[in-house]
Amino acid sequence: MKSSRVLIPGLLALAVSVAVHADSAQIKGFPPQVQAADLVLLDANIATLDPLVPKAQALAIRDKKILALGSDGAIRHYVGKQTKVLDLHGAFVTPGFIEDHGHLMDTGESLMQVDVGKAANWDEVVAVVKAAVAKAKPGEWIVGQGWQQAKWNKVPQPNVDGLPLPAALDAVSPNNPVLLNHASGHGIIANALALKLAGIGDKTPDPAGGLILRDAQGHATGMLRDNAANAVFAAYDRYLKTLPPAEQAAHRERALQLSVQNEISKGITTIVDQGESFAMVDWLKQQAGKGLPLRLYVYIDETSPAELDQHLAEHRTIGYADDHFTVRGIGEDVSDGALGTHSAWFLEPYSDAPTLTGLNVTKMSDLNQIARIAARDGFQVAIHAIGDRANRELLDMYQQIFTEDPAARALRWRIEHAQHLAPSDIPRFAELGVIASMQSIHMCSDAPMVVSRIGEKRAEEGAYVWKKLIDSGAIVLDGTDTPVEDTNPIPNFYCGVTRAYDHGRKTLFPGQAKTRLQELQSYTWNNAYAIYQENQLGSLSPGKLADITVFSGDLLTVPAADILRTRVLYTIIGGKVVYQRPGADKWQGGQSFEAMPEFDHAE
Repeated sequence: MKSSRVLIPGLLALAVSVAVHADSAQIKGFPPQVQAADLVLLDANIATLDPLVPKAQALAIRDKKILALGSDGAIRHYVGKQTKVLDLHGAFVTPGFIEDHGHLMDTGESLMQVDVGKAANWDEVVAVVKAAVAKAKPGEWIVGQGWQQAKWNKVPQPNVDGLPLPAALDAVSPNNPVLLNHASGHGIIANALALKLAGIGDKTPDPAGGLILRDAQGHATGMLRDNAANAVFAAYDRYLKTLPPAEQAAHRERALQLSVQNEISKGITTIVDQGESFAMVDWLKQQAGKGLPLRLYVYIDETSPAELDQHLAEHRTIGYADDHFTVRGIGEDVSDGALGTHSAWFLEPYSDAPTLTGLNVTKMSDLNQIARIAARDGFQVAIHAIGDRANRELLDMYQQIFTEDPAARALRWRIEHAQHLAPSDIPRFAELGVIASMQSIHMCSDAPMVVSRIGEKRAEEGAYVWKKLIDSGAIVLDGTDTPVEDTNPIPNFYCGVTRAYDHGRKTLFPGQAKTRLQELQSYTWNNAYAIYQENQLGSLSPGKLADITVFSGDLLTVPAADILRTRVLYTIIGGKVVYQRPGADKWQGGQSFEAMPEFDHAE
């Protein structure tokens, strides 16, 4: 089934209801007694994503759900003494945007860490660390986020594989361990003290699924790819556990608060959290019970099949805290690394590193075992795969499990990222019913290095082939992988419909761009379908939850360059305005904002 047609079956009854509510309200004397709404939006440009009633001018909300849609005149009937009315002056209204692939607590952590993503080169990274050390106590960890060597304006000298040697970082931080996360999350740079605390030396062997980068003399440089970084993260966790319990609790609560506020301020109404431990899931459930504005759909991320086997089923949670907390999947187990760290797993060697084909980070036998536990317990599976070899291995594994257990096919299993595909594997997503969870912004961020990494032919045939997947009938999602990228959907939307980068001066195979409607559908109805919520979220129809995003510009019609001038004015979740842009109540329509800067992260 083509993606453009997938809306119709699940929404037909609701669409008819929309028409009845909207039209009947305009008949003289009908209805005799109209329920007053809690919230009414007037003078809006509403894209409902309901194929039978795709447009409306106004809508009414009552008891956290959409009550009616129609013209301003029709919906004014629902305005009572206690109704809050928002006159939107032509603003663009859509179903609430869903962040389909994010990392909730990691995003909050990143907002409290040193930002090295804006550094233009390695020298600036070192300067940022030096400034942080000046404010830190001896022994305190300096943790940073977001560097990407492909974006630096000069190559560090000396270097190994374009990455710096440790002398400069060690010089500015001899008494503070340093851990700097690559933008992709698939590698770190650590200083000498952090390596020592992690027990990593020149003779430490590469772990399975990881790589310790070494110089010509065999010395560890501090660059650790994928699983090689685990020992440093473990050392950092040991440090955190030495902090007073009250400080640990405050830190965790602050991370959640920052992450939630970050999402809703950018128009996100639900976040699909790609993986938390059992302990963190239990804590998040408690927080949701106390009240969170953002809806959480949380995947379990436990690498031990034995732990999953014992505890997975008991953590199944659907619609807890007034539909604000759901757990019904296993997420972000990784089959490979990332393009930027040469660790995405390919069928053929990298063009710019002929001795490398990437890494199988988690053994396929372990992933197979995890997937079978999920199938047994009726859980969704969402596994990371970037390289074409990683995607093929997962498709083969899913196909085998579906053959042996046909019921598993109905669980809406996914592949996260699906960035580089062998041509023969593209139609297999639709054939197997596997959802392609992709992030448009990764293409724009990765674009400067794609062809150099894998060559023109492979890139054109299988890199970020959204249109080929949609045309084949696959369901394609969208999100940002926050904090790998900013969770803001505007640059993501722009990338999805233009495939433009370098401030719009270049495009990467623009024939694979989505249409505006396909991109909007990816962020709303498709994302809702992927979390079993298409009957509650993803389109605007009476009876569905009133999750709504209000934008300053019509994303379906504004010139492409003006997409980046669009801003979120309001975020509404369950009929409640949870975010209002400063000055939104005075916004009169047609006002222009500054274009957003170029994207500063890459996968």
